[in-house]
Amino acid sequence: MSAAAVETPAPDDVLAVTEDVWVALLGDDDPLLPRVAPDGAAFDATGPWSAATTVSGGWQGVVTVELDDTAARSLTARMLDLPPGLDAVDGDIADAVGELVNMVGGNIKSLMPGPSVLSLPSVAAGRAAFASDVREASRLDLAWRGSPVRVSVHVPVS
Repeated sequence: MSAAAVETPAPDDVLAVTEDVWVALLGDDDPLLPRVAPDGAAFDATGPWSAATTVSGGWQGVVTVELDDTAARSLTARMLDLPPGLDAVDGDIADAVGELVNMVGGNIKSLMPGPSVLSLPSVAAGRAAFASDVREASRLDLAWRGSPVRVSVHVPVS
């Protein structure tokens, strides 16, 4: 590996971390599944809820999670154990999506060289914004209960 190369987590590790966090938060009755468009192209999962957390220190990176509104509301209802018919409010959804990216980001941080620190999550109703000097190093296009879920890892441009 050259001095200019940026170390990135292996896609299989990102998937394993994401699945482990998902099961810890939501149980294993509704697993995450690979999401592929009918023609075989990767599914574009740009949803109205997203969150990002930054890792800095021995390893630098940004971890993002994007969910459509249906997945974000279902995730929140499961995490908060809301009774049927009680819809989650936006503040609860932001907390749930933020906790999801925080747990995924923290586990990815633990796989990479350290010591590093994890920022507080930034949550948006829309796409999360982050620095333009990073590139996407890994992306998982998944589905939960038929709704798109995307987990991405971004690293500094070398």
